[in-house]
Amino acid sequence: MALRIGIVAGEASGDILGAGLIEALRRRYPDLEVEGIGGDLMVAAGCRSLYPMERLSVMGLVEVLGRLRELMGIRKALAEHFEAERPHLFIGIDAPDFTLNLEGRLREAGIPTVHYVSPSVWAWRRKRVFKILGTTDLMLTLFPFEAHFYREHGQRVAFVGHPLASRIPEEPDKGEARQALGLPADTEVVALLPGSRGGELKYLARPFLETARWLRARRPNVRFVLPAANEARLHQLHELVQGEFADLEVELMLKHSREAMQAADAILIASGTATLEAMLLKRPMVVAYRMAGLTHFILSRLIKSPYISLPNLLADAPLVPEVLQDEVRPEVLGPLLLKQLEDPANARRLKTRFTKIHRELNRDADERAADAIVELLQNRER
Repeated sequence: MALRIGIVAGEASGDILGAGLIEALRRRYPDLEVEGIGGDLMVAAGCRSLYPMERLSVMGLVEVLGRLRELMGIRKALAEHFEAERPHLFIGIDAPDFTLNLEGRLREAGIPTVHYVSPSVWAWRRKRVFKILGTTDLMLTLFPFEAHFYREHGQRVAFVGHPLASRIPEEPDKGEARQALGLPADTEVVALLPGSRGGELKYLARPFLETARWLRARRPNVRFVLPAANEARLHQLHELVQGEFADLEVELMLKHSREAMQAADAILIASGTATLEAMLLKRPMVVAYRMAGLTHFILSRLIKSPYISLPNLLADAPLVPEVLQDEVRPEVLGPLLLKQLEDPANARRLKTRFTKIHRELNRDADERAADAIVELLQNRER
């Protein structure tokens, strides 16, 4: 049977998940047809993207308001398109404020819906689980504690693990990554990852570079690598470095964020999916995040979880330092980053804990997600 699916991913992490899932589904349905919204990886996997994925990559409650009309227009147009074309299945990947409403409308039209990557309902706005029950036929979770939460509420769910845990070896080769990036084997390297979205760079790129300057003053031989998620982010970073940090030797690169983290002795990183990748690469890190003041004011009163980074959430323990809002400045970040470089015993402890989590998440997620979707479709045909 020629399976036709609609799919929407809202940012780089969703693009990775979507591409792997498309490829796994194509192994089961060689004539698979896919359209919706995806990034470069999903397009390469065969998805026809009806809008640029970048249009959905908006961070923060306040920032969304300025783009609300455009986002609602895209969602309405997608709903009308899929109602007319009627795919066999619709998959929303993350971006819950955008995709869950779309799933609900399509489900009402009789189209089965899947949501891949659970919203953080266990951390804040827990009542969203009732909305999910009404919009989503199948929830695919990356982490085991999420699946447990959904089962308690009667939602059909499958814990699939995380694809990155299958793709990243348990013993990453730092030397191999350095060779690929042209970095000397005996040089101390720090990777700076201030985020993949324009809004994240707005709040984090400058303090990250200021922290690099602080660290260079104390460790003159350290080298900094700064990967950019795409051409737009590269241009944004290049302008900042040339304008305000021309004195700082930092190697900008397009993409290659995994190689940059793998090559690093320590990482300064924005909270998000990249922290999971850094953990799987077994690298010491300092996690930071800033957002609009009003957004933080609202979220800080809603969030129930004590942690913001995935390593700490998965361990349910403060494995890595987390720095938020006004504390995101070199006087705070610098000493924490320096400690990551100077404490080999801590690096060994982190590697042990990170390896344990890695094994728990290594479930061949693409294949398990595809199997759960096939089962959903087969059950509906009976």
